[in-house]
Amino acid sequence: MQIRTAHADDAQAIAAIYNPYILTTTISFEEEPVTDAAMAQRVADVQAGGLPWLVAEREGKLLGYAYATKWRVRHAYRFSVESSVYLAPEAARQGVGTALYAALLQQLAERGVHLVIGGVALPNDASVALHEKMGYEKVAHFREVGFKFGRWLDVGYWQRTLT
Repeated sequence: MQIRTAHADDAQAIAAIYNPYILTTTISFEEEPVTDAAMAQRVADVQAGGLPWLVAEREGKLLGYAYATKWRVRHAYRFSVESSVYLAPEAARQGVGTALYAALLQQLAERGVHLVIGGVALPNDASVALHEKMGYEKVAHFREVGFKFGRWLDVGYWQRTLT
C-alpha cells in the first residue's frame, strides 16, 4: 500500500468511496451525491489552503483517503483543523485508516498545526475506535444536532494536540 498526495485525477475514485456514505449511512450529513468535478474542486481547495489531502492505494486502486480542513474562519483558529478519513468497504479493518491518519497527523505537525479535531456522527464504533487509537480524546457530545433519514443524530468531537 502506498500513501500519497491526492491529485485531480483521483476525484472520481474519491467520490466513488464517499458517495455510498452519503446515500446509505449517517456517517456523512450530506444528503446528495458529490459529482467528480465537485470532488476535484474540494481536493484543490484543501490543498490551496496549505493542508494535506492524502490517498491510500494498492495496485492502482484507491482504498481510502484522509484530509484536513480549517476548523473555523476566524484568524485565531489558524492552528486548528478538522480531520476526516473515509475508506472503501474492502479496506475496512486492514490498517488503512490507521496508516492514513498517521501520515495525515505527521504532515499536519510538520505544517505547525497545533490541534486536530475529529467529528463523529454517532453511533459509529469504528470511527470512535480509530480516533482514540490515534490519540484523540473525546471533548464534546452534541445531541440531536443533525437530521437524516427521518431521525435525529448526535455528533461527538474528539481532539488531539500535536504541538
